[in-house]
Amino acid sequence: MKILKALSIEEIDRIVEMAWEDRTPFDAIEVQFGINESQVIQLMRKNMKESSFKMWRARVQGRKTKHRHKSPEEMDTFKSRMQRGIALNKISKR
Repeated sequence: MKILKALSIEEIDRIVEMAWEDRTPFDAIEVQFGINESQVIQLMRKNMKESSFKMWRARVQGRKTKHRHKSPEEMDTFKSRMQRGIALNKISKR
């Protein structure tokens, strides 16, 4: 949980946004922010209303696009097409 405290408000907002995106796998969040899937779940639980968290958790569980090893082979993107215009995205700035 130490890593979560070191994140800025902007980083937390970005992680929540990436976690809600259907085509952004947890691996992308880990590469960009250094937090794994269980830490993302903790962060979402801490920063969302209970009902919103439950709805997100139900959507994410078993979703093939959120887990790299379950993803279809033709899905080789690390981010959604909508992610390009987001200012705080470190990946798109490379």
